[in-house]
Amino acid sequence: MTPTDDADLQLALHLADRADALTLAAFPRPDLVVETKPDRTPVSEADRAVEEDIRRRLAEERPDDRVVGEEFGDTGSGARRWIVDPIDGTKNFVRRIPVWATLIALEIGDVMSVGVVSAPALGRRWWAARGQGAWMSEAGVGTRQIHVSKVATLADAHVSGAALSAWADWGGPEAYLDLATRCYADRAFGDFWSHMMVAEGTCEIGLDPIVSLWDLAPLLVIVEEAGGRFTSFGGEARADGGSAISTNGILHEQARSIITARVA
Repeated sequence: MTPTDDADLQLALHLADRADALTLAAFPRPDLVVETKPDRTPVSEADRAVEEDIRRRLAEERPDDRVVGEEFGDTGSGARRWIVDPIDGTKNFVRRIPVWATLIALEIGDVMSVGVVSAPALGRRWWAARGQGAWMSEAGVGTRQIHVSKVATLADAHVSGAALSAWADWGGPEAYLDLATRCYADRAFGDFWSHMMVAEGTCEIGLDPIVSLWDLAPLLVIVEEAGGRFTSFGGEARADGGSAISTNGILHEQARSIITARVA
């Protein structure tokens, strides 16, 4: 089976193509309209345009499916649920920093079955469907299957986490620093990218102390299909746990115990 034999995955990849066209057209615009939502996070007209386009296409192709999106909430019903973050990394997008992506996932029952993360300004896309492995494409390089690393000690591991200000509910930044100082290197690539690096095998630990379902849904299936583990800080393999740690699996419990020690 090729990595795109699954009809739902093919649809998700098509939706990502459409999203890329919209986001890349809006990315360099100096007149892009940006507003602040009640939770004090930014939203651009591009966020809304992408989610509206995805919803229209899903209404045509999968009219019986439910859709959950960051900008327009939860619509429909049924056991099949599409989960959409039109632009993950809007703070970067509106400042013309190229680290942002469209996130698309399909959950069937209680199984996250399909995931696509498309970062066109980086020239990269990652995807997975259950039983088909995890894959990525890179501009100028091509498509390849990806796997997590086999690094077995924290002293040899790379860790990537969120902004230090995001750690308030987990004992403050010291929780992250406790782990980072035991690792070979630490970075703050943030948002989707930390976890996709884990899936690629270029990073061993990705951390998000405060996130929503649409920030995580496709990341879970991609990391797991790449051979890694993806859980909440509490250890549950789910995308709606409010936090996330992805690892190569070998270091998962060791890393998780360090970052949760201050709130245990």
